[in-house]
Amino acid sequence: MGTMGLALPWETRISFVPREREMRVEPSEDLTVRPIETAAPAARTLPVSEDAELAARCRAGDLAGYERLYALHGARMKNVARNLLGNPIDAEDAVQETFLKVQRGVASFRGQSSFVTWTYRILINTCYDARRSRQRKKEVANDDREDSPRPEPRAPGAHPALRMALERALATLTKHQRDVFLLYEVEGFHHAEIAGMLEITETASKNTLFQAKRNLRQMLEPPRGSTVAGAR
Repeated sequence: MGTMGLALPWETRISFVPREREMRVEPSEDLTVRPIETAAPAARTLPVSEDAELAARCRAGDLAGYERLYALHGARMKNVARNLLGNPIDAEDAVQETFLKVQRGVASFRGQSSFVTWTYRILINTCYDARRSRQRKKEVANDDREDSPRPEPRAPGAHPALRMALERALATLTKHQRDVFLLYEVEGFHHAEIAGMLEITETASKNTLFQAKRNLRQMLEPPRGSTVAGAR
């Protein structure tokens, strides 16, 4: 599986603890991961009244309502899509398709979650569809030609070796673990927001994040005793 092409320098987000000193941490506890600045300003969830007003304007077909939604969340939506899909071109397409789906389906919005959360849920499902479509095309292409070795692309940005190791480790997670990790640790969404986007409970989001970080640490932290052995 190739690298993910992460849009953000998230390698600083995982704190590693030596195995011999590591203590058990319950899923709901903070694992000392600190937020970082995103490539675009992270627009937080709107106040309830403003969110409802935005939903009403979009439902009424007010173009200014959609422009407001894009102004507040367009850049962040592109960032989410890029991290889920791996490249900016597919991300642009996913965001455009999401706004079309919002426009066509806004009448079905019932307010069970915030309007913004509902929009991000559509975006994530659109990215899932794009990933499935891309996988099917890849499988068809592989059936039509003989497999040939290809050089693996290098990850962009500083510290390429570390970045590739992180991306490869992330690729070993389950899709669910990877998506929760990206939404929480990279994009900075709260568990309540992720629960609404992925249609899971907050507890499930917290447990999934805990499992994802545990698996990443197991893959990325150095083996026990390697420092001592290296000193000799």
